Amino acid sequence: MANTQAIKRRITSVKSTKQITKAMELVAVSKLRRAQEASNKSRAFKNSAREILARLSQLTDAKKFELYTERTVKSRLYIVFTSDRGLAGAYNTNILKKFFGELKQNQENGIETKAIVVGRKGSQVIARLKDEVELVGVYEDWPTYPTTHDLQAIFSSALSHFKGGEVDRVDALFTDYKSSIEQVATVGQILPANLTEEIEGVLVGKDINDSEFEPSPQAVLEQIVPRLVEIQLYQFALEASASEQSMRMLAMKNASDNAGDLIEDLTLEFNSARQAAITQELAEITGGAAAIS
Repeated sequence: MANTQAIKRRITSVKSTKQITKAMELVAVSKLRRAQEASNKSRAFKNSAREILARLSQLTDAKKFELYTERTVKSRLYIVFTSDRGLAGAYNTNILKKFFGELKQNQENGIETKAIVVGRKGSQVIARLKDEVELVGVYEDWPTYPTTHDLQAIFSSALSHFKGGEVDRVDALFTDYKSSIEQVATVGQILPANLTEEIEGVLVGKDINDSEFEPSPQAVLEQIVPRLVEIQLYQFALEASASEQSMRMLAMKNASDNAGDLIEDLTLEFNSARQAAITQELAEITGGAAAIS
């Protein structure tokens, strides 16, 4: 009887856990839908900015602009997007593994590594590497749906370090959202801006081709390039947010499925134990009756 009671308590406990993981899965599904919508809208805005940049590059020598200047890389700054909470599968593990790979490569090449970390999980790990990585900034309690306002401080810090010559390259480490079942830890170059990559394959529409830029293409270029770089960083942040929710949804779904399988196994074990107890009681009754007669 004691054995069946223990199994019954465990079944109740697993059922409660399943209810929690199922609720978290549904919340992640809702958040993922909104994150996908935000990411898709941002892509359209980014594509329009790239189209304008492609036209400006035809009218002026964009490569002479400060943010396109290529330098010998002696110091690199990484903007690392992780999460504030766990229970998101391998989301944080994958991005930190990618960061450690970059760090090892930099050490082999004699390149100094600096980092701006978004998310509590990433900051807790990278803060321990104070002898190997200079932690420039930490941003915790990151919103599920970040805005350009949330990224202004990060972008300003990265821009200041690049313009001041403190770093020669700025990269973003984020999880690129491919689909609900595929998310890839990725390194995206922020600074210096890659003009070839930005305008590659871009078809400039008739409206932009026929446009006149005031006061001059060069002046417009000086205004749009920082904005374009910021938009790119914003897109990376949205991709990371969508990936986090997708991986949390899958992790909670797997947890709920595993809990269901465990409940079935425990129920079978409970029924077997109860049947064994009943059989033993019947045997004792039969044995006692036989002894009396």
